[in-house]
Amino acid sequence: MQLKQRINAFVHLGEFLRKIDTSASLSSQEEINVENVFRKAEAENGWFTQENIKFSLKSWADALSEENLQQWISNYKIENTTANAQAEERKTIAVIMAGNIPLVGFHDFISVLITGNKVLAKLSSNDKTLLPFLAEYLISIEPEFKNYIEFTEGKLKDFDAVIATGSNNTARYFDYYFGKYPNIIRKNRNSIAVLTGDETEEDLKNLADDVFRYFGLGCRNISKIYVPEGYDFEPFFKGMFNWKEIIHNHKYINNYDYNKAVYLMDSFPLLDNEFMLLKEDAGFSSPISVVFYEKYSSLETLKKELNSQSENIQCVVSKTGIPNEFSFGKAQNPKLWDYADGVDTVDFLLKLH
Repeated sequence: MQLKQRINAFVHLGEFLRKIDTSASLSSQEEINVENVFRKAEAENGWFTQENIKFSLKSWADALSEENLQQWISNYKIENTTANAQAEERKTIAVIMAGNIPLVGFHDFISVLITGNKVLAKLSSNDKTLLPFLAEYLISIEPEFKNYIEFTEGKLKDFDAVIATGSNNTARYFDYYFGKYPNIIRKNRNSIAVLTGDETEEDLKNLADDVFRYFGLGCRNISKIYVPEGYDFEPFFKGMFNWKEIIHNHKYINNYDYNKAVYLMDSFPLLDNEFMLLKEDAGFSSPISVVFYEKYSSLETLKKELNSQSENIQCVVSKTGIPNEFSFGKAQNPKLWDYADGVDTVDFLLKLH
């Protein structure tokens, strides 16, 4: 299968996802299929609300344009290395996927396929419906993909390299079992925002999307903010107000009530707006419904500190000139070339050849 075929198939998949987002031009059978998939995914994982599934699909619809795909691969020599390779030269990549947010492993999935390799996917029990649905559509567009995509629930075997995503704890097991193979093993990371007090009302409203989308479960969700000494939190809480309805989700409110009770019993001082908690804390990984904050006195000193902690940080939302920072509201809309943990997946895959 030529590179052009693969690109065209992804472009068509993006167009299909845009149809789902707008409900335009879907056949009656497609509508039924999509509704069934959405319901099944939500039944399997209560955090996968219809709204969050649709948001994920829309993000991928925007990413899978021909322009984005061409820009993504323009930095690599994919055609010369794999497009004309014989079938026996094709590598099988075992991809162990997380399940914290909908389609969290999709970028690894398309990275393996765009480089002409075979993906052997082991799905999380929390997200085992959405990706097979998209894979089935991809195969209907380009039948040759059937030889490149395999899902397994059993023990992984007959593979050449591994891409695994999990917690710091599971990463130790991944290292033990897969250390002898070429691998990318991802651990816990969190995302932060650096505020100065000069943010506009619109900035803070957009920041709320970065905090609350997917209930804060993603590594690109803002779990901690840095604020200057003497920061006025009132504008911040006003910005968060658009997400006040999140408290009506039963899983979210259970976490909010539990965390609030625990902190109050331990006499931790909290800032509370009745649907989220702010806690001063030096850590990065805050519980659901909680955002940590830390004060800084010097922006330059903070930048040096964050640079020293880069292995714990997925992305930074800010307008302070921090390298590779994201605009407010864009943390959950990475480009195809925004790699998790800063590890270039495509480069890794091409070097296997």
